[in-house]
Amino acid sequence: MEIKFYPDRYVVDDLYVPELHERLYCIFDLEGTGIHPEQESITQFGAMDYKRGQTRNSTFSSFSRASKPIPNAVAKLTGISNEDMITAPAFTEAFHAFSSFVGDKILVTHAGYEYDLPILKRHCEQFDVSMFTNKVLDTKAMFTYIHPEVREVISTDFLIQYYNINTVGIRRHDALADCGIIARILGQLLQEYDERGLDHFTADPTRFVRRFEIPEMYKITPNGGMPK
Repeated sequence: MEIKFYPDRYVVDDLYVPELHERLYCIFDLEGTGIHPEQESITQFGAMDYKRGQTRNSTFSSFSRASKPIPNAVAKLTGISNEDMITAPAFTEAFHAFSSFVGDKILVTHAGYEYDLPILKRHCEQFDVSMFTNKVLDTKAMFTYIHPEVREVISTDFLIQYYNINTVGIRRHDALADCGIIARILGQLLQEYDERGLDHFTADPTRFVRRFEIPEMYKITPNGGMPK
């Protein structure tokens, strides 16, 4: 798979996933010290198995010791504190456990082409461990491909509203809890693909996917710090 980034969008090439409706997927999500994948540190892995029409309870969750402090605003958002990092496993330990859970399954993420994959690749290079080679589907691209008329940024909140997904009682920005939301989104997408007679996903480098917009809390202030 190849992803080419532009300032406000990206395109995907060299990805083909057939038999979408029959597969056992692994949905995954990461939390980090911030939203910039080129400079932040992973704090949590979350993953869960998913197969359409089935209820599966196989899940994975692990903290990952960050190499930099977690800003107060991020700690408040995610519920992950610097105190949690003291006893958290090192990245290599957490990543190996995550990889064992993932196995050879097709991975599914949301906005992972922009955040989860780049930050994970950088960590693997930094700690000299091999990155997985699994195919990865991103619900943003899956939605964009069948809804080219939608001009909004396809955020998690957008898809929750679009598909009328009930998130009451779900702790957002927890990696495993967010996997549960992505699972519901994936279920809606697979239903739409089925209704359209689509049983595969083929990357199309002529179709642009809008990149996420950086929330105000993550924007760098003129003095180089995080906003308070």
